[in-house]
Parts: sequence; structure tokens; C-alpha cells
Amino acid sequence: MGKVRGTYNKRDIQNKKSKKRKEKEQKRSERTEKNGSSSFDDMIAYVDEFGNITSTPPDPSAITAINPEDIIISVPKSEEADPAELIRTGIVTFFDETKGFGFIRDSASQQEIFVHINGLLESIKADNQVTFEVVKGPKGFNAVNVKIKRG
Repeated sequence: MGKVRGTYNKRDIQNKKSKKRKEKEQKRSERTEKNGSSSFDDMIAYVDEFGNITSTPPDPSAITAINPEDIIISVPKSEEADPAELIRTGIVTFFDETKGFGFIRDSASQQEIFVHINGLLESIKADNQVTFEVVKGPKGFNAVNVKIKRG
């Protein structure tokens, strides 16, 4: 049996690959000769007090000491609000008893706040003045403990 030889196409592909490898190696060697050996100090960069990248190191006399205990990583806890501040007043702009929801316009912020029939203490209609509390719901603020304002 004779020796199995590769087809012309396979040899052509191998020649192209080896030629490409040699060209890549030649370009790499030219780059290293051109640039010379670069040191770590040439590659290092610094950030100044304004956040800009610079090649000069910072002045040691201008560095201020920071106490690590003064750094606040989490969100500061809010103080408990006074219950009187939580109660708001507003006007019912829309309420559909068949569907069981509506909207109240807050008198202070003029913000539309959603109200569900489960958050009512007594039945309401459009244009009623009401007092209510606001809670954060999954889709925004909701009014709860809604009752008609007396007096």
C-alpha cells in the first residue's frame, strides 16, 4: 500500500497558516525592538484629587488622613416619623365602587395617590375631602385608613 498523501487543498491551507504565523511573529519582534523594554514605572498611572488620570504621583504633603470609622457604607436609618405627620388630607378625584379603586389628590404635594376599597374606613365618593395615610406599595404609593374629613 502506498503512502496516503494530503490533497492539494490541505497543503495549501497548511502553507497559509504557517505563513500567517511567521508574519505575526515578525510583527511581534518588530514591536519589541521598536518599543524597547518598558518598565513597570512607565506603565503606572495615578489619579489626582479631581479624579483625572495623570502620570505624576500625588504630593505626600497634600494627603489628608481619613478615619475609616467616619465612612458610612449603608443607607442611614430614617428616624421614626411623628404619627401626626403621616396623616394627610386630600380630595378624591375618582372612585369606582364597582371596580373597588380610585385616586386621591394630596393637598400638600398635589400628587395622585392610588386608593383601594380595602384601604377605606368608610365609603367615599368623588370630590369628598378625606384624611388618609400613605404606604409604599409594589407599584407606588397607596392610601390606607381613608375616611371623610369632618369639620
